[in-house]
Amino acid sequence: MRDLLLAIDAGTTSVRAVAFDREGRIRASAQHPLTTRHPQPGWVEQDAAQIRDLSLRAAGAVVAKVGAGRVEAIGITNQRETAIAWDRETGEPLGPAIVWQDRRTADVCLALAHDGYEESVRKRTGLRLDPYFSATKFGWLIRNLAPVAKAAEAGRLALGTVDSWLLFALSDGQVHATDPTNASRTLLMDLACDAWDADLLGLFGVPQAALPRILPSVGEVVRTRAFGPPIPVAAVAGDQQAALAGQGCAAPGEAKCTYGTGIFLLAHSGGSIPRSRHRLLSTRVAGDRQWALEGSVFVGGDAVKWLRDRLGLIATAAETAALAASVESAGGVVVVPAFVGLGAPWWQPNARGLVTGITPATGRAELVRATLEAMGNQTMDLIEAFRSDGVTPSALHVDGGMVANDWLCQDLADATGLAIVRPAEVETTALGAAMLAGVGVGWFAGIPEAAAAMTRVDRRFMPRTSETERQGRRAAWRKAIAQVLAGVTGEGPSH
Repeated sequence: MRDLLLAIDAGTTSVRAVAFDREGRIRASAQHPLTTRHPQPGWVEQDAAQIRDLSLRAAGAVVAKVGAGRVEAIGITNQRETAIAWDRETGEPLGPAIVWQDRRTADVCLALAHDGYEESVRKRTGLRLDPYFSATKFGWLIRNLAPVAKAAEAGRLALGTVDSWLLFALSDGQVHATDPTNASRTLLMDLACDAWDADLLGLFGVPQAALPRILPSVGEVVRTRAFGPPIPVAAVAGDQQAALAGQGCAAPGEAKCTYGTGIFLLAHSGGSIPRSRHRLLSTRVAGDRQWALEGSVFVGGDAVKWLRDRLGLIATAAETAALAASVESAGGVVVVPAFVGLGAPWWQPNARGLVTGITPATGRAELVRATLEAMGNQTMDLIEAFRSDGVTPSALHVDGGMVANDWLCQDLADATGLAIVRPAEVETTALGAAMLAGVGVGWFAGIPEAAAAMTRVDRRFMPRTSETERQGRRAAWRKAIAQVLAGVTGEGPSH
């Protein structure tokens, strides 16, 4: 009996596979951490072969646990914008995977903005000229790595984001494809028609012959034999769009915010492309031709990793809740975790992190609390930008590993003044991929039906602080942000 859906979730810090039943319950899972390298300041790389091999290993382990005969379909979801180059004949990578957080092409983006391309690129793609996106990464790989350049000359080069890389592996090299949610994050797709744009390809120096086909997010792409009997891959979506589906946000105005490696707030905008006046992004939603408004913050959970791995203030992320609750306040300390620049709404790739307000009374608990409070402060930056663009969520659906922390969820409510709705399954990226696969094979008519069957609310966190307290906190945060921006060397592509 085929009663399960398998999600392959290739994230930034780990890859995992999860088998869900029709009620959204997890029946089996497997997970492997990924190794991230920082060969130079601002550079962030991973091993593309490791991403592929560990994703297939995790999926294979889950299929072995539940039995291939029970898996109806597979849904793929992935870290977006990460750029990979490989040889389409050998199937092997030609260089490192350049991760979405990588800043090495900041000068390229700055030069293009200086030459006046910012507005035309934004109108076509819904994005900003920033090294966050894939196009300048692809260009860097071609210009700087001889194997990539040689493969391009020989017509053997394949470029893609992580979804394309996994589809290529799952199809034994027969399918080189992506979907609109991932393609819309490259700076190369015309958002209005889901097609590669020739002018943008020329601008960034990316050959169309090396790019994948853009196929619908929902529907069978290939029947993979990687795990034994053929199983249809019936959905592909970038992680944030998958999470939007996993939260059941399928109507205009419904919003979710994911707290993982970074922080990503998406609000469904329906059948018209949203055009932000406040430095937010326009992006495609999985499924029918619909769009969302997005705010992307580069550092969320990575700030907690910094506390653990670099400062040694905690042994595990789980300790942060008790430490934050052990003091009445952060004691005036503000942490701005701009470790890899500032994303929305600032878009300053050259910004760097800041800790301010330290006194002799500052201890471990205050630093930990201030770091967690940065999540709410950054979220409120996004909420204010959304409101300025006419989008006013009445509640915020949250997910990601960080929101298992009750203290953090309450602080998000206090920082934003919104009800924070936490689902029973906080890792909704994988759940969303499974739901989309269920739609792809006809289990459900659409996302609302899938959400009704597979999602449940765990808890609602309501604001407890006064507006006066909230505004006082905002003033301290804005002062710290002003210090960060004042320290930026050179003008980034932010206007």
